[in-house]
Amino acid sequence: MPWAQDHAWNWYNARPWVCGFNYVPRTAINSTEMWQDATFDPDTMDQELGWASHIGLNSCRVFLQYLVWEDDGNGFLQRLDLFLDIAARHRVSVMPILLDDCAFVGKRPYLGPQAAPVPGVHNSGWTPSPGRDRVTNRAAWPRLEDYVTSVISRFAADGRVLAWDLYNEPGNDDMGSDSLPLLQEAFAWARAANPQQPLTAGTWNPELKELNEASRSLSDVLSFHNYDNLARLEAEIAELKSYGRPLLCTEWMRRTGGPSLFETHLPILRREGVGCWFWGLVQGKTQTHFPWGSLPGAPEPDIWFHDLLRADGTPYREAEVAVIREQIAPSSP
Repeated sequence: MPWAQDHAWNWYNARPWVCGFNYVPRTAINSTEMWQDATFDPDTMDQELGWASHIGLNSCRVFLQYLVWEDDGNGFLQRLDLFLDIAARHRVSVMPILLDDCAFVGKRPYLGPQAAPVPGVHNSGWTPSPGRDRVTNRAAWPRLEDYVTSVISRFAADGRVLAWDLYNEPGNDDMGSDSLPLLQEAFAWARAANPQQPLTAGTWNPELKELNEASRSLSDVLSFHNYDNLARLEAEIAELKSYGRPLLCTEWMRRTGGPSLFETHLPILRREGVGCWFWGLVQGKTQTHFPWGSLPGAPEPDIWFHDLLRADGTPYREAEVAVIREQIAPSSP
């Protein structure tokens, strides 16, 4: 059973307003490259989280990768522990994501060296975790249960972990409700590990009604993605507030297409008390400064789609950093 509402609000009110970012280091193209031993890059992580802390950002949301754990469970947990240490040194809490259906370019996850970025393409190397073959194959679930329980059990009482995002965008990759059974099982496995942190899985597509209902009924705190214009963000916040639980917007901010902007959206998220994580911190191998659906060889966009900082740590727009600092200041301890 999810936490009682009072418990969820006590957790939420015990900390400053959360304002953070989705994080992949600039040297990683996906979660496999981020966590594999050969490409794990703590020096870059330390540098980039230092940049974030200097701005005042206080949390990051990170994608884990089942295949890396399956191949090297102990090493994976040690690397995650080191990452949590790095983040804590910079006063940045962490929300790990255990499962992920998002597959921008249809790739399946694989171990070893990852393909180089395709010039001009948004997230050209992104892969899901664990991938549709395991999501829809119950014979693979005992190992998935081991993964979820081993990771959460290791850090179940760890103050460096803010919350657990069990499943990013369930039903993506054209799976729809085929992801529902694993979503439900993931919550059961996670509850069995008895974490002190809240559990959540975000809603992201209003058409996936069955998955959305399950996510909201199972989560301790409600999370959601919103890359839409301000009116649609405000409408979604109003709808979700009717559930009586703290709200976390775990993905937002795109400068074109929504738009979803720091100067318009962040003050509303702050006013409404919605914790939030924009996409993403630093321009890098994910190339998320290009828009969704960008084609190979596309020219550098005149207006970046995502990302706050250039690869050298300088802001893409100084005015955006000023807005972040202004909004975070009232919540600082």
